[in-house]
Amino acid sequence: MDILTAFRNGVSRPKGRRFDGLQAPHPATVQRVDPRQAVRVDVAEGDTMSVLHADQTTGLQLAAFGPDGADALASLGVVATSHLQVDAFASGAMVGWIASKGGVAEATAVAEVTDAEALLVLRATAPAALWVINVSRVADHVAGVSSGAVEVHVKRAAASNLVLPPPLGKLRDEFTVSRATAQAYRLNKGETVQVIDVDGQQCSDFMAFRSRGLDAGVEQLIDSTVTRSMVGGAYPGPGLFDKFYDAEMRPMLNVVQDTVGRHDTFALACTARGYEERGFPGHVNCSDNISHVMADYGVARRSAWPAINFFFNSWIDRGDNRIQSEESWSRAGDYVAMTAMDDLVCVSTACPDDVDPINGWNPTDVHVRIYAPDTPVRRAIAYRPKENAPMSLSQNSAFHERTSQLTEQFIAARDTWVPAAYPSVGTTGEYWACRERVTVQDMSPLRKYDILGPDAERLLQHAMTRNIAKLAQWRGTYALMCDAQGAVIDDGTLFRLGPQSFRWCCGTEESARHLASLAVDLDVRIHDMQSSLPNLAVQGPRSRDLMRKIAFTQPHVPSLEDLKWFGVTVARLHNREGAPFMMARSGYTGELGYEVFCDRADAPAVWDAIMEAGVEFGIAPMGAHALEVIRIEAGLAAAGAEFAPDVDALEAGLGFAVDFKKTDFVGRAALDRNAQAPRRVLKGLLFECDDVPAHGAHVYLGERPVGVVTSATRSPTLERAIAMARLSVEVAEVGTALEVGLMDGHMKRITGTVCDIPFVDPRRERARA
Repeated sequence: MDILTAFRNGVSRPKGRRFDGLQAPHPATVQRVDPRQAVRVDVAEGDTMSVLHADQTTGLQLAAFGPDGADALASLGVVATSHLQVDAFASGAMVGWIASKGGVAEATAVAEVTDAEALLVLRATAPAALWVINVSRVADHVAGVSSGAVEVHVKRAAASNLVLPPPLGKLRDEFTVSRATAQAYRLNKGETVQVIDVDGQQCSDFMAFRSRGLDAGVEQLIDSTVTRSMVGGAYPGPGLFDKFYDAEMRPMLNVVQDTVGRHDTFALACTARGYEERGFPGHVNCSDNISHVMADYGVARRSAWPAINFFFNSWIDRGDNRIQSEESWSRAGDYVAMTAMDDLVCVSTACPDDVDPINGWNPTDVHVRIYAPDTPVRRAIAYRPKENAPMSLSQNSAFHERTSQLTEQFIAARDTWVPAAYPSVGTTGEYWACRERVTVQDMSPLRKYDILGPDAERLLQHAMTRNIAKLAQWRGTYALMCDAQGAVIDDGTLFRLGPQSFRWCCGTEESARHLASLAVDLDVRIHDMQSSLPNLAVQGPRSRDLMRKIAFTQPHVPSLEDLKWFGVTVARLHNREGAPFMMARSGYTGELGYEVFCDRADAPAVWDAIMEAGVEFGIAPMGAHALEVIRIEAGLAAAGAEFAPDVDALEAGLGFAVDFKKTDFVGRAALDRNAQAPRRVLKGLLFECDDVPAHGAHVYLGERPVGVVTSATRSPTLERAIAMARLSVEVAEVGTALEVGLMDGHMKRITGTVCDIPFVDPRRERARA
C-alpha cells in the first residue's frame, strides 16, 4: 500500500516518533563573512568546507576548536602560523565565545590564508568549531580601500532524512511529527517551541491550551479572531505585534523567529467533512488527529478544530473576497519559533492533505524542538534578497546597543532591526526636531558597494543615468540604475573617493547583481560592504553646528566647511587619533544634513559623540515613521511606491536624475522614446482634510480612474493630508481638482488639488543652505 493510499484509508496514524536527541546533519549551507567580521561554522567529521576568498586585498584567518576547547586546526589539515589579533576585526563575539570555553583570545592559534589561496578546501577529520575571520583595517574601511565578503560553503558528510537547521539554543526535548499525524506536548512558561518544516511546503496546524485551565476542566485556547484583532493584522510576527491570545485577550505565545512570513489564521484545521464533500471519504484529517492526541488531556473531541496553520499560504482575493490558497512558500528547514508566556499544552500536526497544492501535493514530516528558558532566542525574521538567495535572519544594527536603551519599537528593514519610533519623543516630536533642530537616525540597512579598479568609471557610466565622467573626487550624486525598458532597478548616491574608487549607497542587492552582469570582461571589483559599514543620518538646520564639534579632517581632504551639497570627505572624531568615519552632506529628509559611515567597532563611540555634541542643539533620535512623513513632504521617491518594475524613471518623477546628454546608458533608448510622448507623470495632491489615502488608491476624474496614489501622509507643516500620485498627463495640470477613492473607491472620496512636488521647500533651499 503506498503512503497516499494509507492517508486516505486512515491506517497511517502512528504517534509522532521520538527523536534520539542528536543533531541531524543538515544539507549544504552557505555562510557569509563580511569585512572585519568573524563567523563560527560548526562542522562534523567528514564535512567539507570550501572557503571562497575571491578578493585578496586583505587577510583571511582561520581558527578551530575541538569539543574540549583545544586547538583543532590540525583536524582541518591546516597549520597555525600566528596568534589571534583581536584589534584586526570586530572580535567581541569570538572573544566571548573563547572565554566561555575557558580559553584566552590572544593565545588562540590562527592559520593565515595566503594571497594565492582564493579557494581553500578543507575536510574535517573530527568535530570542530571553525572560526572564519575576514581581517580588514578600520582606516582602509571608511576610506574605500576595502575587502570583499568571504563565502564558506559547507557540504555535510552524510545525508539525512531530516533536514534541520542548527539548534537555536539548549534543547530540552525534540521529536518528529510523522506525516498525517499529530502530537501533543507540554510547554513550560519561558520555554521556546520551534516548529520546523522538514522538507518544505508542509502545512502544520498548531493549537495551545493553558495548563491551569485544563487542570480545572476549562479549555482556554488560542483564539484566532482575538489574535487578529489584538495584533492588527492577519499574521503575527516578531516585532511590536507578535503574540497569540486567548478569548480573554491574554497573551499565550510570543513569536520570536519566523523564516517564512506567510501563515494562515483564517480557517480551520482540515476536517473529515471537508474531504468527504470533495469525494474523499475516510481521508485522514488534522482535526481528528488533534482530537485523538488531546483526549489524554481531557479535551473534548471536535469535528473541526480552529488552529494556526503554519506554512499554509492563503489570502483573501480582492476581486471576490474569497479565501484562496496555493503551494506554501516555506522551504526545507524553515520554521516558526514561539516563547510560552504561561504553562501550556500544545499540539502540532503534519497535515495529510494530498488533494490540494497546500503541501506541494506531497505531505511530509514536521519536526518540533523545545528549548530551555535559560537560553532565550533572539527575535528575528528571514530575509532573502532574491528568491534563490540564501536566507539570513534579521540582525541588530551596530547602533542597537544605544538605540535599544531609548525604544522597544523596532521594525525589520531588509535584514536589520531599526527603530520605528522613540516613545519619549514620539513621531510628531521627532518630525519637528528634524524640521527645527537636529536629529540622528540609524540608516544601517542601506546597502553599500565599493566599485574599484581601472574600469570602474566605465562600468558605472554604462550602468547609471548620470554622467559619471563629470563626477569629481570627494563628490557625490544621486543616480539611478535602469533596465532596458527604462524602469528603475535601484536608486542611491554614488560617491567618488578616488580616481578609480567609488562607493554606491543604495536600496537593494539588485544593484550588485546588475553591476556584476555588466562587468563581464571589465577590470573592476565590486565589494559588498553591507553590515560592515553602518551609518547614521544627522539631519536638520543645526546639523552643521553639531558636526563642527566632532569632525576633524586632515588638510588633504575637504573640511566640513568645504562640503557643498553631496560633498563627501573622510574625518575622525575630535582629533587625528579619533575613530575614522566617512562624512557626506546628503540625506533623505530635504533638510540640511549629513550622513556618517563608520566601522562596526566604532559605532557606539560615534553615536555617543553625536548625541553628546547635540545636547545644546536639542538633538532627538528619529525613527522610520517620522522619516516617512518627512520624505513624502520632500517629494523623495521610494522603491515599491514611486518606482516599481512596471514604471519607468520619468513616470516615477525621477527625470531630473537622467542625463540625456550622455552618449549611452542602459535604458537610454526606452527613456528617449517615453520622453517624446509621456503618458503618466508624478504629481502632488493637496487635500482639505486629514484623511490619508492608502498606497495604491485610485485617483478619479468623475467615474473614470486617472491615476494612482504612490505615497501619502498627513503633513504636520501643511496641516492636511498630502499624497504623491502617478497621473495621466491629461489631468496633471497644477490646480486640477481630482478625487481619491476610499472604501473601494466609490463609497467615500476625498477631493485633492494637483500641485508640484516637493510639498515643502520646493527649491531645496534648506538642503543647499
